[in-house]
Amino acid sequence: MKRIGILTGGGDAPGLNAVIRAVTVSAIDSGYEVLGFLRGWAGMLEKDYEILTKERVYDIHRQGGTILYSSRTNVAKVKDGFEIVKRNLADLNVYCLVAAGGEDTLGVAKKLADAGGNVVGVPKTIDNDVNATDYTFGFDTAINRVMEALDRLHTTTEAHQRIMVVEIMGRHAGWMALHGGMAGGAHYIAIPEVPFDTDEIEKLCRERYAAGKKYAVVAIAEGAEDPKLTAKLQRSAEKDSFGHIRLGSGRGIAEVVAEELQERTGIETRHIQLGHLQRGGDPTAFDRVLGTRLGVKVVEMINAGEFGKMAALRGGEMEAVPLADAVGELKTVPPGRLDVAKRFFG
Repeated sequence: MKRIGILTGGGDAPGLNAVIRAVTVSAIDSGYEVLGFLRGWAGMLEKDYEILTKERVYDIHRQGGTILYSSRTNVAKVKDGFEIVKRNLADLNVYCLVAAGGEDTLGVAKKLADAGGNVVGVPKTIDNDVNATDYTFGFDTAINRVMEALDRLHTTTEAHQRIMVVEIMGRHAGWMALHGGMAGGAHYIAIPEVPFDTDEIEKLCRERYAAGKKYAVVAIAEGAEDPKLTAKLQRSAEKDSFGHIRLGSGRGIAEVVAEELQERTGIETRHIQLGHLQRGGDPTAFDRVLGTRLGVKVVEMINAGEFGKMAALRGGEMEAVPLADAVGELKTVPPGRLDVAKRFFG
């Protein structure tokens, strides 16, 4: 019996279990046995896996996280890593590997495909920054978490007549801060794609207070920058195996902006990092359905021999697109999209 392997790499995203369930059920129905590799590429390198059955994945689409666990293991940083992966796949009689992840995980999948491995990808990231797909699963759940947090922060911020600066995930792409901030009624939004000016935020806050609206909620992506404040940031120098600086530790942008605003205006100003709350919890209906459709599509791709490609949502339909189209460049927010949000600042 041929086998299909599946792994989930990088940061977890609500909807991963829906993908695992859909791949498992569809693959078994197509006559395959399914191996779930644990902790992403680490499990692939170590032959650490479990056999997935329909009973094992029953109803897991309703759960957040991933039953296969995850890690940020970079095969390219392991000596002979790709040869080890190819050998392990052959030893385990795995016909094709399904890699569910973001740019980094899919980047490793592309290199494996280039090295002759049968691999297909599923785009996953709460940041929504993978190219060649309209949306990634996990994004809808995450922006709803942001919206809910901002809704709650409005009431306590207004009660104390404060300014609240909220730091939202988004290293290079501001999709979460933009969509979550708009839905949650943020009075100002800053994203990595467009440098912001704290002077503008100060002016906006002063105008709100002068008009009797004595509170303000500011949404800032963790990767957003005011060039004049960069020297005051104290971001960790620690990097993961893909070379990314670990954000969310040290003095982040929200803390620095909050200190600036309080010093300049004299208004009590607080900051909060939403952090991993944004990626936790059960997936929304949209992400459950999207994950399911992607999982079914990749098995169809495997049956058709469409390797080296990724399942993608394009114009409402599922398509197979080359992994090369998905990696190498992030999908960032077009500058004009922020202009829509600016109409509602203040």
